[in-house]
Amino acid sequence: MLGRTVKHYRIEESLGKGGMGVVYRAVDTRLQRPVALKFLPAEFTRDEERKRRFFQEARAASAVNHPAIAQIYEVDEEDGAAFIVMELVAGKTVRKLLENRELDLLGALEIAGQVAGGLARAHEAGIVHRDIKAENIMVTPDGHAKILDFGLAKLLEPPGAHDSPSAEDISHLETLARTQAGMVLGTLRYMSPEQARGLSVDHRSDIFSLGIVVYEMVTGQPPFTGNSPVDTLHAIAFEETRPVSALKANLPASLQRVIGRCLRKRREDRYPDARELAADLKAVQREVESGISGASPLKARLEEALRSLRHATPGAWVVPALGAAVVALVLLLAFRPDDWLPLIFVVGLPALFAYRRFRNRRRHLLRRFVAKVRKMPEVHMVSVSGTEVTVVADKALAKTYVRINALIDTVNTQMFFGDPFTVNVREGLSTEEARSLMSGSGVLFVRDDA
Repeated sequence: MLGRTVKHYRIEESLGKGGMGVVYRAVDTRLQRPVALKFLPAEFTRDEERKRRFFQEARAASAVNHPAIAQIYEVDEEDGAAFIVMELVAGKTVRKLLENRELDLLGALEIAGQVAGGLARAHEAGIVHRDIKAENIMVTPDGHAKILDFGLAKLLEPPGAHDSPSAEDISHLETLARTQAGMVLGTLRYMSPEQARGLSVDHRSDIFSLGIVVYEMVTGQPPFTGNSPVDTLHAIAFEETRPVSALKANLPASLQRVIGRCLRKRREDRYPDARELAADLKAVQREVESGISGASPLKARLEEALRSLRHATPGAWVVPALGAAVVALVLLLAFRPDDWLPLIFVVGLPALFAYRRFRNRRRHLLRRFVAKVRKMPEVHMVSVSGTEVTVVADKALAKTYVRINALIDTVNTQMFFGDPFTVNVREGLSTEEARSLMSGSGVLFVRDDA
């Protein structure tokens, strides 16, 4: 296939092979952009009804746009071979990051939150992934998660698989596991109970599978295992998982609650939608960053409320504050028209305070960013030039990129005005480059041993 041109795509190299087909790096000769070209196995598309459903599903998935979803550009076929053209995503899969031990708790929570946001967007468009797993989540070099292979997993379902009551029996999946173990084992342990029992699935199946991925990211091991594929299917369908806190110390109780809700056997007991899951993951992330203990729920709620007010957007607190000030001014002038001194304290001082906070917010947010980044042991310098922030690290692992990009995204969402900041993570600087950065006026932090 290498060097061959399919339609207007020139194939350059093989990227990998799996149960769902062979993936190649190719060039779109019309738009002159790199793409990923996946050829699907003939056994999946030989049936005309199955192929028709695949094209319909893939075209629907191509209409979903979200930063956490790898874009599908086109689906087509040539000489009877169906293929899908996708965004070429550089980076490492979550599976590879787990194998290399490149993830920490905050990095795992950030990735999970991004994936949940992408799933929420797809589910709102009526698209269910059906095959969320560590191999289908890519983390780019700049720390952003991308969900791969939307619309492909439905090929595993033969036409009419869930149309009859007999599909409720687990024997269908047992047979599949025995006869096609090489193909199924990669996704078997990420199945939802309804998939394991041969039932129809909806968006809550993706939530269960994402719960498995989160469990694996924070503990380093899958929640459901067995000596055989059938044993694994049985564990998914009927057995409860060990709490994550029993496998790894110092994990917050709130994280166990989130994962536990994702992994409920009955889909009605799980999160009703991925957007609510994303919000809870973000809350756990803030809890971990702030060090709030899950053992004091009332205190945590109060702290969270105060933090929300502190980080609120202008519409959340500035407008109500101005409204209250106007009401106070009207009442004061109505009852004490000659007493201007209280007016200064009631309106003037709060207005001055609000103005100073508004004017200096970019600087405060940047200082807060530096205060968090400097706690990362691998970071030894932070500098800023205009809107570009440079973070120099000894060795930038995936968790470094994920955390730093998440922090700068938080800064940008909390700003009231001005252009957003961009961040550039650098490692392996020469002595001259390091000296040049340190001599600049925008240095915000330098580690003592740098």
